[in-house]
Amino acid sequence: MNAERDSPLPSPPFVSLSRLFFAFMQIGISGFGSTVVYAHRVVVEDWRWMSNEEFLDLWSVCQMLPGPNVVNWSVAAGSRLRGGPGAVVAVLGLVIAPVCIALALGVLYARYGEVPAVHAALRGIAAAGAGLLIATAVKMAQTPRVYSWMAGFSVLAFVSVGVLRWSLVLALAALIPLSIAGAWWRAQRVRA
Repeated sequence: MNAERDSPLPSPPFVSLSRLFFAFMQIGISGFGSTVVYAHRVVVEDWRWMSNEEFLDLWSVCQMLPGPNVVNWSVAAGSRLRGGPGAVVAVLGLVIAPVCIALALGVLYARYGEVPAVHAALRGIAAAGAGLLIATAVKMAQTPRVYSWMAGFSVLAFVSVGVLRWSLVLALAALIPLSIAGAWWRAQRVRA
């Protein structure tokens, strides 16, 4: 047995509900295009409320749940940091400002959406969001828990959907059993 893997998670630091609310509001406002980028930065790097591994574990679980990943993550992170009230405060902090901003931008877009400069600005914002997402993915991958076979499945998923144009359902149907078998095989080798 691996003592490091079997040890309980360290106790999260004390975080006031107001600090949690404003940190998640900052994440929601700053995370245009990909909130995981800024969530990682705020929670792991700035406030050190979680380690990179804890963040990755929580994010991985939340990706499997139905609904928006970042909302699932905010519920889980808020709950981990302050229980039920923390989960509620984290979600409210995450969504209140972006909803208000999106409503205001929707009104502006309805009025000025046909202006060519607006289209150019939106393309630039999308490119910046993609770059931030790639940079964060590289940063998150720099943890000892990411093994080469995991990266191989990511590459296979990208190639099957992005290059070969398989449907997502077909790619998942092929790769999920393979990744489970790979994880099982690796777990058997670790135990031996």
